[in-house]
Amino acid sequence: QVQLVESGGGLVQAGGALRLSCAASGSIFSINAMGWYRQAPGKQRELVAAMTRGRGTNYVDSVKGRFTISRDNAKNLVYLQMNNLKPEDTAVYYCAVQGRSGSLRPLVDYWGQGTQVTVSS
Repeated sequence: QVQLVESGGGLVQAGGALRLSCAASGSIFSINAMGWYRQAPGKQRELVAAMTRGRGTNYVDSVKGRFTISRDNAKNLVYLQMNNLKPEDTAVYYCAVQGRSGSLRPLVDYWGQGTQVTVSS
């Protein structure tokens, strides 16, 4: 079993900043990509940012220049620094990790429980 625990969500005014953290633990043999998704009410879940083990990154256009993803491979941690937050960033943010529980095990996507981010105008 692999567990992802997120922290750092909350309520912030527009223009403010938050930092999300996600710690992966449990039966982890290796981790490939780590990333963050979000889902706003009435909308589909979307990829916000992702980082490969080699630190290649991908961001949704709406957060480019405002959000930064980073990771600590040694500690199986991933972060999302969110600056200049806007009301449209309001959503539940989910940590996602692609990994294996053993050398011969298949790649599996693991998900956190989600953390609420609310940006007031």
